[in-house]
Amino acid sequence: MARHIDILSDPERGIREATILLARGLPVAVPTETVYGLAADATNPKAIARIYETKGRPQFNPLICHMSDLAMAERHAVFDPVSRRLAEAFWPGPLTLVLPLKAESTIHPLATAGLNSVGIRVPMGFAGELIRAFGRPLAAPSANTSGKISATSADHVEADLGTMIELILEAGSSAVGVESTIVKIEDGEIRLLRPGGLAAEDIERVAGQALVRKEGATPAIEAPGMLASHYAPGAAVRLDARDVSFGEALIRFGAADIVGEKNATIVLDLSASGDLSEAAANLFDFMKRADASGASTIAFSAIPDEGLGEAINDRLRRAAAPRE
Repeated sequence: MARHIDILSDPERGIREATILLARGLPVAVPTETVYGLAADATNPKAIARIYETKGRPQFNPLICHMSDLAMAERHAVFDPVSRRLAEAFWPGPLTLVLPLKAESTIHPLATAGLNSVGIRVPMGFAGELIRAFGRPLAAPSANTSGKISATSADHVEADLGTMIELILEAGSSAVGVESTIVKIEDGEIRLLRPGGLAAEDIERVAGQALVRKEGATPAIEAPGMLASHYAPGAAVRLDARDVSFGEALIRFGAADIVGEKNATIVLDLSASGDLSEAAANLFDFMKRADASGASTIAFSAIPDEGLGEAINDRLRRAAAPRE
């Protein structure tokens, strides 16, 4: 039997009802500047288990724990000088720091997948206000079935998880449109674990050093978004397309003409002006629209691998990866 679901855009009422559900150990969908998240009490193992159950997410994949501010984060994690500088510069915002977990932290090991580190972010807007009202950190992966396209609107969440949750807090489309950038300070290096909504160049400017990207062997899962196959639509994904076959959907960038566009079931342009910020904001919504067109394959034209383009291409490579 389907649950009744409420979608609330009024902050005061939404936060009041959300805190009641969170205290009962139930997850709620919350808007953030990156994507919509499926949030639950990060200190309550039953609540965290419900996140994994609702998403169908493997429990070896850790969850980002969202805090109201730096002071709350300091109660749960150890900050080195570089991490602190990044937090002060970019929080609230689309940056996640993977930090050593304090022994006295109340974050449950189920949220960290048993690691001695924790990914922490301070979100903007509605989500930050909810955490302040609730008084405890919220574990909040993206509000979608695990491995599928992330949700950037309340409608996306309702279509995917609407029969499994009781409340969606609504605040329009996510402004950034891709998940947070994840970094970890280790042995004096800043490791980029996942490109995201904060450009690597901005982090390097504040940190005063280059980010390290690990190439080659598949890395251990230290943070969300590191699985080889992720963010995948039902259709197959083809990258760097220079032509379109009959029945494919086309998602292009920069208004560049693609040979055979008339063959496409749908043509969408991430940004006709070539703006990577606009492209990132449109990415997941356009993937869902292309998937709904009935195409067996979604063809993407090339996107520059710079600035936010690094995050976009990371998502597309994972969407195109072989699936189990």
